[in-house]
Amino acid sequence: MPKHQLFRLFTRLGFFLLYLLIPVFDLFRFNLDTHKFIFMRKTIALGIDEFRLQQISAFEMLWNFFEIIFFPVMAIIAIGAFITWRWGLLYCGWLCPHESVVEIINHLMRRASGKFTLWDRKILPQKQLDGTHIKPHKRWWLLTAVVIFLLAFVWAISILSYLQDPKEVYSNLIHASFTSGQLIFLLIATSLFMLEFTFARHLFCRFGCSLGLFQSLVWMLNKKAMVVGFDRSRAKQCKGCDLSCEIACPIQLKPRSIKRKMYSCSQCMRCIDACSSVQKQHIVQSDAIQNMQKTGGMGMPLLQMIEGECALDKSARDFGKKRPPPENCYSIEKAD
Repeated sequence: MPKHQLFRLFTRLGFFLLYLLIPVFDLFRFNLDTHKFIFMRKTIALGIDEFRLQQISAFEMLWNFFEIIFFPVMAIIAIGAFITWRWGLLYCGWLCPHESVVEIINHLMRRASGKFTLWDRKILPQKQLDGTHIKPHKRWWLLTAVVIFLLAFVWAISILSYLQDPKEVYSNLIHASFTSGQLIFLLIATSLFMLEFTFARHLFCRFGCSLGLFQSLVWMLNKKAMVVGFDRSRAKQCKGCDLSCEIACPIQLKPRSIKRKMYSCSQCMRCIDACSSVQKQHIVQSDAIQNMQKTGGMGMPLLQMIEGECALDKSARDFGKKRPPPENCYSIEKAD
């Protein structure tokens, strides 16, 4: 496994565990029964019950809302917006639990059907130039269905733990004694997540996730932001390739395209790792090898993460402008 993907595995696993444990340790959740927030093990009341009893005014309750929710949330949004503006959708690719679900189900569905989704028309190649070798078999469908159900249920139970006392929720789970309200919530939520994970997980990432869309818009505003760049000066080396970079993308983007068509790129770098593997394994014509040796390009991936002035070529092409990137935008140092 490439070092980037190994690091992503740890960051996503760690963040998902954090997501599950936050309500358990009362670090942050909202209790629907008491209408109160719990933050860092402290109960914070908005004053809803006090307002109903006319113990506080509407203005005081409104100020509680701004002080407890609005201002902290806006601060978090501002920090997240700056990170996105500068480096792209890092949260989506390196932390987001949904992205992890997408990649897990993609792998299993390819094992079962040879395709990432039920909607794909073409069967993916069993062998790829990046070293991938997957022979599909129908026996994988049972495991795929079980994993989809388990992931959907975990998501449903975790959301419920943010809304009710986690100790009660998980105790009821262990003893299989959910209340009628909890059972209805879990049945509906699990069913919806199963449908989304099975049929529309890629569409959700690209068009349905409000957080992802917000990050995409912020990222698109900065033409010098970090982006997957394509070394067009060596584009001939793509001849004979099997599109391993496109197949590697978990949300089915085309990394060599212009930035506007890559607006939902999660910066996962899977396309770059695939391209690097192809460059190391793909046999090219001898004259191309000699040319790469002269220019120092032998073994370097055609796709690399670039930013600053180097990124303007990718952004400028959104508007039909061809702006050659500065020299040394694609180098061994950058690839490492």
